[in-house]
Amino acid sequence: MARTNFQYEKRQRELEKKRKAEEKAKRKLEAKGSPKAEGSEGEAGEGVESEATETQEQS
Repeated sequence: MARTNFQYEKRQRELEKKRKAEEKAKRKLEAKGSPKAEGSEGEAGEGVESEATETQEQS
């Protein structure tokens, strides 16, 4: 009976873990970039709204 090649199986598991880790890092990087762009627009928009509110209150 043939013996299983444990080193080959282990290497395949390691490669799969590495691939998954790279995909996860890529997703995190994309997620980190997307909210930043939206967040800075939202913050700038809020600043404009607060300025408009202040001028309305002063009038």
